[in-house]
Amino acid sequence: MFITPAFAQAAGAAGDTNSMLMSLLPFAMIFVIMYFLILRPQQRKAKEHANLVKNIRRGDTVVTNGGLVGKVTKVVDDEQIEMEVSDGVRIRQMRQMIAAVRSKGEPTSEAVAS
Repeated sequence: MFITPAFAQAAGAAGDTNSMLMSLLPFAMIFVIMYFLILRPQQRKAKEHANLVKNIRRGDTVVTNGGLVGKVTKVVDDEQIEMEVSDGVRIRQMRQMIAAVRSKGEPTSEAVAS
């Protein structure tokens, strides 16, 4: 009729493992939700920006992070471009600081050949 103290303690220990897993389940679910709602879209956006920056060519109209709008006159190297913001005013800009490409310029010689 009465449960001995030793038997009652043994039963409680087995239940603690299950309750510990159930208490960790919300944290795991929060991490999964954060991954799909925050981390994945951010990684996708960074990949799209890297592709946009890589494909800048002469003649493109670009907008910088600072708000300057200009036309690309020369691709200096993998890190810099030269752009014209006004008649006769040319500046060098880091590629990573390009926010958007408004209109595409002339095709490269590889695209013309094929």
